[in-house]
Amino acid sequence: MLKAQKIIILGIVQGVGFRPFIYRIAYKSGVKGYVRNLGGSEVEIHIEGLEEDIEEFHRLLREKLPPVALIHDIRIRDTEVQGYNGFEILPSLKKSVLRSIVPPDFSVCGECIDEVDNPNSRWYRYPFNSCAYCGPRYSIMQDIPYDRDKTSMVDFPLCDKCRSEYEDPDNIRRFHAQGISCPECGPKIWLVDADGRLIQCRDPISEAAKLINEGNILSVKGIGGFHIAALASEDDVVIELRKRKKRPEKPFAIMARDLEVLDKLVYLNEDAIHLLNTPQHPILLLPKKDSRYVSRYIAPGLAHLGVFLPYTPLHHILLGEIRDGFAIMTSGNPPGEPMCIKNDEAVKKLRGIVDYHLLHNRRIVNRVDDSVLRFTYDKVSMLRRGRGYAPYWLILGSELNREVIAFGAMLQNAGGVGFEDKAVLTQYIGDCDDFRTLLDLKIYLRRLSRLYRVDPKKAIVAVDLHPGYPTMRLAEEWAEKHGSDIIRIQHHWAHIASVMAEHRIDGEIVGIAIDGTGYGIDGNIWGGEVLLASYEKFKRIGHIQYFPMPGGDAAAYYPYRILAGILSQFLSEEELTRFMERRRLLEKAGRKPDELNAVLRQIQLGRPLSSSLGRVLDAASVLLDIAHIRTYEGEPAMKLEAASTPGEIFLEAPIIHGDDTWKIDITALFRDLLMYIDEGFDKNLLAYNIQWSLGKALAEIALKYARNSIVVSGGAAVNTIIIKAISQKCREKGVRLLTNDNVPPGDGGIALGQITIAGRMPLS
Repeated sequence: MLKAQKIIILGIVQGVGFRPFIYRIAYKSGVKGYVRNLGGSEVEIHIEGLEEDIEEFHRLLREKLPPVALIHDIRIRDTEVQGYNGFEILPSLKKSVLRSIVPPDFSVCGECIDEVDNPNSRWYRYPFNSCAYCGPRYSIMQDIPYDRDKTSMVDFPLCDKCRSEYEDPDNIRRFHAQGISCPECGPKIWLVDADGRLIQCRDPISEAAKLINEGNILSVKGIGGFHIAALASEDDVVIELRKRKKRPEKPFAIMARDLEVLDKLVYLNEDAIHLLNTPQHPILLLPKKDSRYVSRYIAPGLAHLGVFLPYTPLHHILLGEIRDGFAIMTSGNPPGEPMCIKNDEAVKKLRGIVDYHLLHNRRIVNRVDDSVLRFTYDKVSMLRRGRGYAPYWLILGSELNREVIAFGAMLQNAGGVGFEDKAVLTQYIGDCDDFRTLLDLKIYLRRLSRLYRVDPKKAIVAVDLHPGYPTMRLAEEWAEKHGSDIIRIQHHWAHIASVMAEHRIDGEIVGIAIDGTGYGIDGNIWGGEVLLASYEKFKRIGHIQYFPMPGGDAAAYYPYRILAGILSQFLSEEELTRFMERRRLLEKAGRKPDELNAVLRQIQLGRPLSSSLGRVLDAASVLLDIAHIRTYEGEPAMKLEAASTPGEIFLEAPIIHGDDTWKIDITALFRDLLMYIDEGFDKNLLAYNIQWSLGKALAEIALKYARNSIVVSGGAAVNTIIIKAISQKCREKGVRLLTNDNVPPGDGGIALGQITIAGRMPLS
């Protein structure tokens, strides 16, 4: 007896060869019917046949899934037999039954690379080769469902050969693969000089490699934006790039031809190799080898290099002809601005930075930066969530009471939308103190709202509590325009809620939130907090003792000011002045000596006050003569961690009680640190000790209230020494330590916390 089923599948099921896969298993199992994309990124299937044929279809569906496809939910209901004579792929419908995942970009697969490397293949040296299982997706998508006419590949009609493969059910990799092309019908590549004038050459990629080998700096148009490429082995080239990009210390990422090349530069293990080879191909921070291959100016003062493998055929061909087998591959943008995505934009904005441009004519619809990961105490931490991961959604522990549009934080921003039991974050946006970056946030929040049908008029707007953030002004404009309610959420509460959301924790939990800056409910600058939190409320139960932060934001850039604020708690003004002069701390920071008088006046005023762990680490970095200026986010603290040498633990950060909260006594900690410095203790061991002591003290406060688990988040939650200290204390008490897994613990994950807090608010 014939049966029929209607099946709706949610997940990564568009743009990954899913419909051709369903077509093939339908024929293998003998069922009839159809498959088609729907307008919410889901797939609809109708099958009919004998019961054993339908069972075989479901077995093949479970066991033979395409490598980059992912099923999150499958809804099956019995329906009427329609009498289909075969099985077919129907045109996509705009109607949406359920929401599903917009596919992220995937790195080029091995089979496509084999074709690119094969002189007998028609894709030989073709920089845009792709198939059902690899290539750009989100970065070229204009709308859903994912069909060629809704991507920038609509500009490239298929030639007869590609069309025949597209229509051939036996061609597993190209049957109904929307992004395929070849040299005859696909995008074209060319080379121009710094002013946009065409460079006549037989092979633009070979010529680009030649120019890089000669020491030139090039821009290279990729999947989600432009890279800047240059030799990573020559000091003078790296120094020149730093000068042109106004980037004195911030590390550059290195792309290497293959693992054999990477093995010369960094220490690899099985976990690292696996991550580097995933379809996401992220930048991964790995310990440097003490080698002669890489310029010492690539990542000055740091113990790790950011490395990744080619994720497009273009990069693969280019790296194959660069003499070292590796090169700088950093974001192609002017200082502080978003990455360029258009050819004319790159020529205009990168003038004075690059000498040549390697361009192509496939439009980038959505700007997507490379994702960045690292290991924190042997666990993977995400530093930047972009290509390969965004806009992949996160499933929450329960349904939200309302839809949410979250504006995130100001720095390292990502926004997001929440609906049903899902949260979808934008790709990494950047620092919203730049107007163009703020405009990007607005663009991509609108785009996610449209793709996932989140109505701005009905959704609640969630934003950081800080009244001066540009994101606050943007959120207020958005709420006023759409008549939306707005909720302002304390920064560190959102950090804690982001971990709770990832681990689907309900109820109350103890959380440690550690970072550089967050606006506190008392108007001070928080950043070393222990909170008792739920989605409905939070209570501050402990924190780093307040210290003066003279000059506010200026102190974050010149951390000798923070050190002065801390030392002023136990040194007289005269003693502090002599100390600063004797150690030449203003001179090392490039500041004039008379600036100290202004700093001392600001300390006397007593505002602003800070409890920031990040700022304490900055002060320690200055005191230990490791870093004296912040030229990029987190620099002094990162260099402090890099300079640390494990050994005997002898520093203690005392915990005191008062005003209904526990406090970590920074005054006593720095008094002891000074004593050990004067006694000649090794500064690298002291660097390790201060981080360990702070982690230990935070854990001890949290464990006074914890039951089974504590959570840790915030930008400093990627510090291995601090997390190791917290973890050790938790193990001693039999308590689980939970951290962020799929979003950055820093401000790039704030939107997830905002979504869960705002979305769980009771309906009025």
